[in-house]
Amino acid sequence: MQKQKVMLLFPPEWVPTAPYLALPSLTAVLRQHGHEVVQKDVNIEMYNLFFSHTFLTWVKERLSLKLHELKAREQAKVLTDNEVEQKTCIEAQLSVNVLALAEHAKSAIHTVHSEEFYDSDKLERALNTFRVTMKYISAAYYPASLVFYPMESNLGYRPGVSQEVFACLEDEQVNVYREVCRQLVIPAVKKEAPAIVGVSTGTRMQFLAGLTFCKMIKEAFPNIHITVGGNIITRIQEDLLKHERFFTEVFDSAIMYEGEHAFLWLLEALRGKREWKTVPNLTYRDKTGVRVNDEMYTEKITTLPIPDFDGLPLDSYFVPVRILPYLATRGCYWGRCTFCDHGEGYLDKYRGKPATQAVKEIKALKEKYHVNYFLFPDESYPPALFKKIIQVLLEQNIKIEWTTPIRFEEALQDPELWEMAARAGCRALYFGMESANERVLNLMNKHVKKHVIENNLRESAKAGIWNHVMAIFGFPGETREEVGETREFLLENKENIHSVEMSNFVAYRHSPIVQNPERFGITIHKQDEYDIPLDYYYTLNKPIGITCMEAMELSEDIYRNDFEPWAVRINAREHVFLYISKYGTNRLPQIYAKQR
Repeated sequence: MQKQKVMLLFPPEWVPTAPYLALPSLTAVLRQHGHEVVQKDVNIEMYNLFFSHTFLTWVKERLSLKLHELKAREQAKVLTDNEVEQKTCIEAQLSVNVLALAEHAKSAIHTVHSEEFYDSDKLERALNTFRVTMKYISAAYYPASLVFYPMESNLGYRPGVSQEVFACLEDEQVNVYREVCRQLVIPAVKKEAPAIVGVSTGTRMQFLAGLTFCKMIKEAFPNIHITVGGNIITRIQEDLLKHERFFTEVFDSAIMYEGEHAFLWLLEALRGKREWKTVPNLTYRDKTGVRVNDEMYTEKITTLPIPDFDGLPLDSYFVPVRILPYLATRGCYWGRCTFCDHGEGYLDKYRGKPATQAVKEIKALKEKYHVNYFLFPDESYPPALFKKIIQVLLEQNIKIEWTTPIRFEEALQDPELWEMAARAGCRALYFGMESANERVLNLMNKHVKKHVIENNLRESAKAGIWNHVMAIFGFPGETREEVGETREFLLENKENIHSVEMSNFVAYRHSPIVQNPERFGITIHKQDEYDIPLDYYYTLNKPIGITCMEAMELSEDIYRNDFEPWAVRINAREHVFLYISKYGTNRLPQIYAKQR
């Protein structure tokens, strides 16, 4: 059987603390069937490039050349108001000593890779150095804003507007990912000469970078088949069909939903061993245009091989020890929240592995990659599996430390359970509380009782587990008083809540609330120019509850006046997780902006 070489790319931007699971999951299946796979985490490679002496020196030259152009335009008296601002920005950054900046960046990378990481003052300085360095690079791509963490970089183009997306892909001034592609991707593709390149776009922040890579590879290597996949691609599949340019100028095919076996069968089609129309989950271009295959395939996750991380730079991530992700479920076991549409990335809403199989695979990863720290990035860890995993880890005496998202559940109220969880290595939990008002929680279809929330927070905190609580303000129909109840709840339970994240309600495109807006008393406003949207603007049909703007004002007010108990200096989840693991406690006054 003829085998093929595959290159898989994970584009920026994502948190540079651990590998993302998409590529290793694909790689495991492809290698199991004998294919050669080169998996490349361009995200972590990009950050290591950005913080290098060579790249920063190159950025200085780019800034100097641009300033020379702007001064010439100023002398000719044709400088626009925007160019005046750009000139001021560049002049401010050119005053920076780039050699000193590069040395600071080098020192910061040493800090995140060494025991210095666990000195919170040194780690904060390192993180601030990364932020300052990104600001320096941003000036060379004005008006782009490149941010280290959280993932908030902005190229100035709206990813929901196809006209702007296509313009961005060719914009040498703001699209920094073109240079990333030239330096990190194109040489690798030339060296490896794969038959196919797959680009995984799991998050919105990766969309423009991923498409930029695709377009540039397609232009440089027209004979290489380029396929895209990932949660974001699946969510906008209808829109891609309306713009054939994606399939003629950017990529050749797209795999929707889960991709392990679909990718495998795509390779067979490329070799002429399978008819294209029989490859499930596939949308592709042929001589007649863009075609969508009818057959859909859902992975049988209990039969999949464990993720294969071989070839990824496991010691290059911005942490002092290796951390690996492991997924025991796909989809969300609850799957009813009216504001959520993340399950749109799966055909079947939920599947899980038995606890014994999950622990066996975790143990195999631990031994193969010499790793003791795990992220369980499941949508929300099911309570039955949570209990069983804890039990099996303890019975088999498997020494790992881990963190996961989880729901507040009545089934998790036993204090002994939380003590067992801590002994089994559970160090941090991420709770989607959303609201502390039961009426609002019922509108959201979360159906959690306030006393259960209090119990889960109290007992897990008592066991030494770090509790991170997420809240949503402005759910349609929520009143100002109900937002106030959530605020009061957070403050009253601050001893059991170690960090807080607040967001405002967003009408996600495939969520139940957008699919049934009249039921929730809202009107969805679709704008023609936003032709690849992931969410929509909405208005209330009746003056009941707070508006979008009022929700934003209320959350900003809380951040400004009440957030002191949770203001952390070190806010990457994996960094906090490692601190808890290192110091063996959820009482970490040293990582707060004001020690508590």
